[in-house]
Amino acid sequence: MIQQADTAMYRAKAQGRNGICFYDPTMQAAADKRLTLENEIRAAIAQSQFMLYYQPQVDAQGNVISAEALIRWVHPVRNMISPAEFIPVAEETQLILPIGAWVLHEACRQIKAWDKEGRRIHHVAVNVSSKQFRQGGFVQQVQQSLLDAGLSAERLVIELTEGSVIEDIDDTVAKMQALQAMGVRISIDDFGVGYSSLSYLKSLPLSQLKIDQSFVRHYDDSNAAVIVETIIAMASSLGLDVIAEGVEAQAQVDFLKAKGCLSYQGYFFSRPLPASEFSFHLHQRQ
Repeated sequence: MIQQADTAMYRAKAQGRNGICFYDPTMQAAADKRLTLENEIRAAIAQSQFMLYYQPQVDAQGNVISAEALIRWVHPVRNMISPAEFIPVAEETQLILPIGAWVLHEACRQIKAWDKEGRRIHHVAVNVSSKQFRQGGFVQQVQQSLLDAGLSAERLVIELTEGSVIEDIDDTVAKMQALQAMGVRISIDDFGVGYSSLSYLKSLPLSQLKIDQSFVRHYDDSNAAVIVETIIAMASSLGLDVIAEGVEAQAQVDFLKAKGCLSYQGYFFSRPLPASEFSFHLHQRQ
């Protein structure tokens, strides 16, 4: 009975606190499923079950100029598990920290491997969670990943969400300035859907804004079109690069190009690819 009451209490907290939640058996099933997933994530880290896929980022002529690294989990029984399923649990349990450290190290290693193959691209963008960015040794972690790979800092772009950026603005500025001093660039992911504010944009050492795919998808909606145009104009006035994600049709490319956005990412150009396939794709494009 106490265990069931405890389960109900955590469900009440998850729903926003200051509420009442009655236990039912489906809660225990959900809790058991989550615990199983947590244990499987721990095993995945220990057994190197994660891998990185890379989605090309192209210029206005369709040339591959960079890529975004995207984590995938190849489960020994369930095959490919979506990041949407395991990343939230990894965030809650702090397992995102060793996973994030591995992603940084592996992305840097892969860039260097492509260089040796003669498949050079400008940079790879790596998504960094709020918890990973907030840890005390994050800047040193980035520096060590670059050193281990023998890679120059401008080959790495750190992607952060708007929410993680404004969480602790003093800490954010200090870390961004340290990364910028190294040569690492910072991009704000999913720009326009969170806490967009000129006040923080002008105070942070950013390099790039990434237009969220929801605006690209509804480019033919007048409100979305105005937002896209505003983001591009804002980036231009602040001296920032801008890239649009979720591009899936030529009409979207034409719209973005007409508005002044000249870098794109999406299924229209390529799905995310394993490193070997990305190398072949890059060879074909070059």
